[in-house]
Amino acid sequence: MSMVGNLRKVADLARRTRRRVDLSHPARSPLGSSVVNCVVYHDGVRRPGRDSVEEAVRLARKRRGGFVWLGLHEPGEEEFAGVAELFGLHPLAVEDAVHAHQRPKIEQYGEVLFSVFKTVTYVEHAELTANSEVVDTGEIMVFTGPDFVVTVRHGRHGSLGPLREDLEAHPDLLAKGPSAVLHAIADHVVDDYVTVADAVQNDLDQVETDVFSPHSPRNADAGRIYQLKRELLELRRAVAPLAGPLDRIATEPRACVDKEIQTYFRDVFDHLTRVTEQINAFDALLDSILQAHLAQVTVAQNEDMRKITAWAAIIAVPTMICGVYGMNFDHMPELRWTFGYPMVLTVIATACLLLHRNFKRNGWL
Repeated sequence: MSMVGNLRKVADLARRTRRRVDLSHPARSPLGSSVVNCVVYHDGVRRPGRDSVEEAVRLARKRRGGFVWLGLHEPGEEEFAGVAELFGLHPLAVEDAVHAHQRPKIEQYGEVLFSVFKTVTYVEHAELTANSEVVDTGEIMVFTGPDFVVTVRHGRHGSLGPLREDLEAHPDLLAKGPSAVLHAIADHVVDDYVTVADAVQNDLDQVETDVFSPHSPRNADAGRIYQLKRELLELRRAVAPLAGPLDRIATEPRACVDKEIQTYFRDVFDHLTRVTEQINAFDALLDSILQAHLAQVTVAQNEDMRKITAWAAIIAVPTMICGVYGMNFDHMPELRWTFGYPMVLTVIATACLLLHRNFKRNGWL
């Protein structure tokens, strides 16, 4: 069977599943503490009051131009099973949403668009060390359907409360439907990428300054550089894989994405491209800083070896002379001479001073 045929089959299955769900009797919500918010919008205006998930779906589908936005935080499999049945979500997408730790992507399942975004935040620290955490990541999964948006958040950050308030202040955008929410979330996530990248640049500048500072501890710089490269890799894993999906959603027509909203995704893609280029530049600069640090360590080791060699040469002079005059021979020059001992000391001191002067002049001491 062709791919198009499979997609049509999945779409038909999703529609039949939604029709089989009985919404005539408001049952208790299948979710517990994982529900963050459940709101119904009609023509971009929020419906007042708090409703159960089933009641919210009924109200959204009762009137044309309405949709429900259900926000969840780390739901379990049993909790999310009711939502999957209620909205006709694909089992593969449901599994990804529950277990998290997914690669950023945007996939189409029939009439439902499933999106995975990696959220990032900058971890404040007084000083960058070899064990400092710089970037903390989380995940936001978004199910976008004809009349619903289901967001599943994993992690300690990435709250969508402020974003929801900003959207509600622009009902003309919300009137475009669920795709407006999807764009707002994508834009919010990418804006966080920009903020974190700018903060990481401050750490990078500090490391660069310390590496070329004459008072910097050489043994600490390598660990800090390596730790910053690891944190930068974590940021790249969140940013880079999203480029392809965002490009496709910004250029390829989709039934669940409003054409006007699709234009805004191009701006999000441009911002993501800028962050990706910035991260690549950071990584290249860190490689150069690490090479410079290793070169400095090598030069410092060579200087230490030259100093050791110079002092060893100076110490070799009195060792040699004392070794010769320490031999128990009866016939040796100046052995019975009254000024023999002062003369030997004078020769030793003069030779050592001359060697020290030459080494100093050549930069070995």
